[in-house]
Amino acid sequence: MRTAVAPRLFRNAVLKDGQIGDLAVSDGRFVEPASLAADAAVIELSGLLVLPAFVDGHIHLDKSFVGGDWCPHRPAASLGERLNIEKQMLAEALPITDRAEALLAQAHGFGTIAMRSHVGIDASLGLDTLHAVMAACEPWKDRIHVEIVAFPQAGILASPGTADLLDAALREGADVVGGLDPSAFDGDADAHLVVVFGLAERHGVKIDIHLHEPGPQGIVQLHRIAAWTTAIGMQGKVVVSHAYALGDVAPDQAARTADILAAAGIAIMTNAPGNRAFPPIKMLRAAGVRVFAGNDNVRDAWWPYGDADMLGRAMMIGYRSGFFSDEDLGTALDMATTHAASVVGLDRYGMAIGDEATFVIVDAANAAAAVAAPPRARRLVQRGAIVPSTPSRLEALFPHYQTQQGYRP
Repeated sequence: MRTAVAPRLFRNAVLKDGQIGDLAVSDGRFVEPASLAADAAVIELSGLLVLPAFVDGHIHLDKSFVGGDWCPHRPAASLGERLNIEKQMLAEALPITDRAEALLAQAHGFGTIAMRSHVGIDASLGLDTLHAVMAACEPWKDRIHVEIVAFPQAGILASPGTADLLDAALREGADVVGGLDPSAFDGDADAHLVVVFGLAERHGVKIDIHLHEPGPQGIVQLHRIAAWTTAIGMQGKVVVSHAYALGDVAPDQAARTADILAAAGIAIMTNAPGNRAFPPIKMLRAAGVRVFAGNDNVRDAWWPYGDADMLGRAMMIGYRSGFFSDEDLGTALDMATTHAASVVGLDRYGMAIGDEATFVIVDAANAAAAVAAPPRARRLVQRGAIVPSTPSRLEALFPHYQTQQGYRP
């Protein structure tokens, strides 16, 4: 339940461009500072940086081991073997609700207030995973907006009954229909896309397709998805996640494909994976393609890395993309904030007058500096209310130790 917050003025904040300004809040939204009463509460920021709160455009709440014991990575020789290992490891892990809620808490602690979570749907899982993730999200609904993708992790044609389960998942509250490697995994790209686009039309939902297919094979799939998108008028409602092929092919072929994606209004999600070529962000943006970011897997059976910090992810994207200028570093931040927010459909997100007064306070000179070296210490303000932070184990231990020993900072 949301609690009303008295009008307040956050004074002497550093804005994204490095300029000093004041942020006035009333009824949970940004207002003109001159509109506040003279006795409004004042929070002095003394030159701390304020950023839009973070949005994770691609995460898997059902897969992470956050909240449980450390799980050493198990190597796999094929995608099928990886999926089998994942099922084994998840069967030995804490219940999905416990792990998903732990990951939500960790992400929120870093300043994430919205995300798109892909949730595995297949014949062996049924809708159990969907129900568990929805249950985990319920206590967080006033703090984190979660858009759920019904994701056919084991394929659609390759996993008989999955098409009906995706249909049921959308009836029961999933927001987006997913897809997976239409040619490489299911072996019949057109039949796969008939199901995905048919479900999207029937339920009036968006589409988000995992596409790992490499090189020219992946480019063919991008062209096919663009043709489907245009044919049924879904421009602006389709995302291709990963789209590794755009980083595999020659620049001129990638550029031609970018023009096709832009004309179809298809957005691209990348997390700048460490072991793979990935889409050229600047080229796509120059062509008019919306590119946004997500963490993808966080400490799960696919890889041991990740902490759900979208500012850290922006740094990783900038680092791997060779972003050095302030403008380019700002692009990486936009991918983890405004661009991702537009994909998940957040209303009045941003820091303009009338937007919801939700932002993150960090100690950095400007936005570029925050991306280049993400401060771990930060404070989230949500609808004008300062969100209490949970001390780390170190922070909790050492003040106690110092007091016990008679030391004072």
